[in-house]
Amino acid sequence: MTPHRGDARAAEEERAAEEERAAEEERAVEQALALVARRPQAPYPPPDRSGEAGKRTEPGTRTEPGVHPEPGRHPEPGTRTGPGTHTEPGAPTSWAPAQGDPGPEAPEPGCRPPGPVSRNGSASADAGPADTAPVHGAGPTHDPTPAPAHGRSASPQAHRPRAAAWDGARALAERLGRTAPLAAHRLPLDRALGHVLAEAVVALTDLPSFDTSAMDGWVVAGPGPWTVREGEGLLAGRGSSEPLPDGHALRIATGARLPADATAVIRSEHAHCDEAKGLLHATRDVVPGQDIRPRGQECRSGDELLPVGTVVTPPVLGLAAAAGYDALVAVPRPRVDVFVLGDELLTAGLPREGLIRDALGPMLAPWLRSLGAEVAEPRRLGDDADALREALVTSDADLILTTGGTAAGPVDHVHPVLARIGAELLIDGVAVRPGHPMLLAQLPDGGPCLVGLPGNPLAAVSGLLTLAEPLLRGIAGRPAQDRYRAPVHEEVHAHPHDTRLIPVVHRDDSVVPLHYNGPAMLRGIAAADGLAVVPPGGVRSGTEVEILDLPWASASPWTEGCFT
Repeated sequence: MTPHRGDARAAEEERAAEEERAAEEERAVEQALALVARRPQAPYPPPDRSGEAGKRTEPGTRTEPGVHPEPGRHPEPGTRTGPGTHTEPGAPTSWAPAQGDPGPEAPEPGCRPPGPVSRNGSASADAGPADTAPVHGAGPTHDPTPAPAHGRSASPQAHRPRAAAWDGARALAERLGRTAPLAAHRLPLDRALGHVLAEAVVALTDLPSFDTSAMDGWVVAGPGPWTVREGEGLLAGRGSSEPLPDGHALRIATGARLPADATAVIRSEHAHCDEAKGLLHATRDVVPGQDIRPRGQECRSGDELLPVGTVVTPPVLGLAAAAGYDALVAVPRPRVDVFVLGDELLTAGLPREGLIRDALGPMLAPWLRSLGAEVAEPRRLGDDADALREALVTSDADLILTTGGTAAGPVDHVHPVLARIGAELLIDGVAVRPGHPMLLAQLPDGGPCLVGLPGNPLAAVSGLLTLAEPLLRGIAGRPAQDRYRAPVHEEVHAHPHDTRLIPVVHRDDSVVPLHYNGPAMLRGIAAADGLAVVPPGGVRSGTEVEILDLPWASASPWTEGCFT
């Protein structure tokens, strides 16, 4: 009995620890939201039926009372209000330290300061065993301070705020997006694809709006045999004839309106016409109402067909059209600016003389579009702090992404520039590998949110899925994916303290971890259809882990190839 009691006690302690971690993450989210004085608001402001474009009148809403004919740039860039406008008494206006200077402690609990970092965003704590060895086994011990990327020297940044928990960071990003819904627009059906409904689609009429034939054949009234009425019969799109008397039959096409008093439709293959006697005989029993689509079979006028938050897909467009809609009230796609940092990046040709190809510029824009965003052409700013500052203060996007420069190297300008412009640093580091040095900030005076991605490609993917994807989902009002778990096919070693995101591919009822999953590698993620969320310490073979699906996974014939 002793082992049984011991197991029960261990399970109870584990549940208690999990509940405490969840409560701590929730407290961190609430504290960060309180720091910037954001409060949840109604999902979408109702559009003004007058159609007159309005201006933003309520701080923090970024809404416009007018219903615009199509989404576009906000007419008054820089006038949005939100995080950064007000702070609680005694709250810092910015957590961003000046270049090379120690910064203040962040108020979030449950975080710890990172070690030395390089300009591409690789922190010393980010170089765990899984970064230096395949995922199928423990990696060797190594110097905790990684070599600087791209030939840059790394400098420590003392007193950096402690890293936020991965789940808490994602929750904060999504809730931050949901507190500032975009203005609704009335979009013609041919422009609504990919947007999110801001108003429910309600049936404007019964569907079908009259009794119709479900088959080509004969419409009959009363019992048979039936006298065949002369004429071309009833065709779709034409008015019905006069009531059909009992004992009579008439040719009818699929979709044609039934005459009054009709009993049933007999399919052509189930009827025999005796032309000599002018009689129609059924070769099978006739049931009243057979092969008739009665009025209101699909819906009645006033029924809700699609709720608020539905993503407009091609079938949604078809249903809206069938229900009589010419336009839909929807949330416009969030507008995203991507600023690529780094003088060492090439846009064409082979890597040479210490220069490398920019992998993030070509990858991020289509990835963001697959998440429903409207993305401007990525801008390459190099390592120019003034250019970065100008780009940030003049952007009128709903979200800004930067790549690289989130660490503390000599040309890592993101933190200093955010401090210069008075941005509110909400998250500075997340306890996840790769991608630990990611950040989330709110530009001043109601400006857009900024997600700073590390410069290493897979680390940037981690930041994209941790912060940018839930933030975009919140802004656009998109529903979250249903969370699901799958058993991992092999033992997975991970960071001792932090969550790890590992590319996987589905195989039968489990997922298989892929090789080439270091922070600077894309070979594994290119073959993956998801990312496994591996808890600190790793998992044994057969353990279920949460899976983050990639946006295109269901549409591509992924194979493991030589990556497993």
